[in-house]
Amino acid sequence: MTAFFFRRATAADVSLIRQLAEKVWWEHYPSIISEAQIAYMLEKMYHESVLVTQMEEEGQVFWLAEQQGQAFGFVSLNETGPGEYFIQKFYLDARERGLGTVVFGLLLEQYPGLQTLRLRVNRCNYKSINFYYKMGFKIEFCIDTPFGEDYVLDDFQMIFKA
Repeated sequence: MTAFFFRRATAADVSLIRQLAEKVWWEHYPSIISEAQIAYMLEKMYHESVLVTQMEEEGQVFWLAEQQGQAFGFVSLNETGPGEYFIQKFYLDARERGLGTVVFGLLLEQYPGLQTLRLRVNRCNYKSINFYYKMGFKIEFCIDTPFGEDYVLDDFQMIFKA
């Protein structure tokens, strides 16, 4: 596996984060949700001004994963309580097996006081669900969240205990 870096993203990286999100979503989600929903959600969650708001006003911390000078993914999370965090986004455009595991390990290293980590994942996103199981997550509950334009996010909320 070639060397790579994990660094905290800033507002100067929002264009790159948006590009990565579009690439990953258009490659991964057409088999899970409609193209219209993908386009809608990308605009609502990954417009550059929205990303800046998430970083600067909502407390989301973004991390970029880079390999050979090229970003291949990002993670964002926010603190929900002492030692408790919620992963908002975990997206990798990685073809090399094992990078997700390495990135997850590096994320944990950034938060030595972490006790509990939660996230939500589409219930039909089997590949990601299996990855999270492998990392030690368990399903906490099912949740259906209206998202606008009559879309509903059919998710599992998963929990990881350090």
